[in-house]
Amino acid sequence: MPSLITPWHPQVDPMKIEQLTGMVAIVEQGSLRAAARHLGLDQPALTKSIRALERELGVVLFERDPRGMVLTASGRLLYQRASLVVNEVRRARDELLQSTGGEEGTLTAGLSIMPHVGLLPHVLPAFRRRYPRVKLKLIEGLFPDLEGRLRNGVLDFFIGASPRQPPAPGLLSTPLFENTRVVVGRKGHPLAGAAALAALQEAEWATPSLDYNAEEDLTGVFASRGLAPPRVMLQAASALSLMVALASTDLLALLPRQWSDFALAREALQVIPIADSIPAPTIVMIRRPDLPLTPAAEFFSDLLLRFAPALKPLRGQPE
Repeated sequence: MPSLITPWHPQVDPMKIEQLTGMVAIVEQGSLRAAARHLGLDQPALTKSIRALERELGVVLFERDPRGMVLTASGRLLYQRASLVVNEVRRARDELLQSTGGEEGTLTAGLSIMPHVGLLPHVLPAFRRRYPRVKLKLIEGLFPDLEGRLRNGVLDFFIGASPRQPPAPGLLSTPLFENTRVVVGRKGHPLAGAAALAALQEAEWATPSLDYNAEEDLTGVFASRGLAPPRVMLQAASALSLMVALASTDLLALLPRQWSDFALAREALQVIPIADSIPAPTIVMIRRPDLPLTPAAEFFSDLLLRFAPALKPLRGQPE
């Protein structure tokens, strides 16, 4: 009986990982020139690779416009798959090297503000001693901003403030520890002697990034104590922006308590030791459970947990 299955005979060479790597690099680096530089290729060679991939697939992947190389609808579909393939090949290579005693590779982690100021200063020296040749890429952000990079394999994991909405299926969120917040202002702030949040009602405030309305969050803290809404005059999207704003003005901010131990902040900022205990979002680790961590990523995440804070009262605050 003849077979009902017709063999498929490709007329062109199958996609090569180098072609997919080139495509992903163009998207993530923002331009053909930057991607070629990132990959150590000359621009004509990368252009030739992309055109060969387009001929093989029979679709146009990129369009050129004033913004540069822009994915077409077909390009966006392929990029979703290609980024997974490219990052998994990279991760597999790193895992093989590191599991046999090698120290090469790349580790990409997403961290919110609290791990940056409270954990990273302790973790980095130990990590560099153990994996001096692993390139570490750190991205400051909140989970909603980084979720796509977790799903496509760019990020090995995220550690930071728990998002208000839990991750959709495909990502695992593990609570690590609870945290609290403190009021932070510049050294010599005129309200440095305040003993309660009520004494700070006339102050002007800055807010850090949250995955929901940070001004509403601060207003809720005041409202829970029967206080009028505070005046929020600045919103900062990064730790550096917030540090500069607080150090150079009389603005105040509610920040994770670890800011009181952050060496760079201690030079210019101080905690105003009010008696109010103000909770902060739980610190969580979010990752794809189907993608095992490389040895370097496992070591880095273990270090972050090792230095997770024991929540003892700050100096000047009640037990």
